[in-house]
Amino acid sequence: MVAFSSGNHAQAIALSAKLLGIPATIVMPSFTPNTKVQHTRGHGARVVLHGDTLAEAGAEAHRLAAAERLVFVHPYDDPRIIAGQGTIALEMLQDVPALDTLVVPVGGGGMIAGCAVAARGLKPEVKVIGVESAGYSAMHQLLAGEPVTVGGDTIAEGIAVRDIGKTPLAIARALVDRVLTVDEVAIEHAIALFLEVEKTVAEGAGATGVAALLAYPDRFRGKKVGIAITGGNIDARILSNVLLRDLLRDGRILRLHLQIPDRPGVLADIAGKIGDSGGNIIEVSHQRLFASSSVQAAELEVMVEARDKAHANAIVEALERSYIVRQV
Repeated sequence: MVAFSSGNHAQAIALSAKLLGIPATIVMPSFTPNTKVQHTRGHGARVVLHGDTLAEAGAEAHRLAAAERLVFVHPYDDPRIIAGQGTIALEMLQDVPALDTLVVPVGGGGMIAGCAVAARGLKPEVKVIGVESAGYSAMHQLLAGEPVTVGGDTIAEGIAVRDIGKTPLAIARALVDRVLTVDEVAIEHAIALFLEVEKTVAEGAGATGVAALLAYPDRFRGKKVGIAITGGNIDARILSNVLLRDLLRDGRILRLHLQIPDRPGVLADIAGKIGDSGGNIIEVSHQRLFASSSVQAAELEVMVEARDKAHANAIVEALERSYIVRQV
């Protein structure tokens, strides 16, 4: 069999083929995170990295299916795949029957289509809300009657899809209440919240449900919301970068640039002020030769850990009593 995917469908097909003793070929876009590639190969599948987009990977998968006479398994425009993905909603409503709103990530549309059919079958009044990354909002645009324009970098590569399936789109028009879009900052913050609060690793696509709650709080206030976390396949390097970027945005890590006099004791004085304020110095860069203002001046860049934004402001205020400080 052959399939194309940027991650989760790939691993599902690879594992299923391994259990059934069937060879599997998975075509993945060249940008696919290493962890998804390695896990897919780990299940015994032949992985072909092809193209810069999921659409290009899909075209190559179709070519291989014809050339090698392989059974093609579509990741979202297949009634059986849609039905399988819809079991997510069945489990959610069985566990928490009181849910009145389901929030589901949208890539090619198979998952939200299946969830909408299952949820409305069990509970006709339930609301089904889709979430897309802002750069790949194909279903949002189609449902609004707009021309589809997608592209750009996104941490939610698992739902970075240009072509919505015909079957999922027809189901979405009938059963999905609306599709929201979220930007990269909201997705990154959601990933960080999952890890820090829930101790759960969520990849970009899997975190978009919480990102939607963060971006549209009024829309969900007072609702009993169920969120589908659709994957935890994120590279350790990317995850660490997301966490650091979130710490910077929250003010828990500061990057400070100071113009200082080039004389003995100044570095010790700055370190003392930061320490007395309760800050923790993470990194220091001291430049004497290329300071712009004077040969008797130096530039200092220091990275400091703080408890929260208020604490960060207190550290900066302590330094500003003696030095010119700029946050970068």
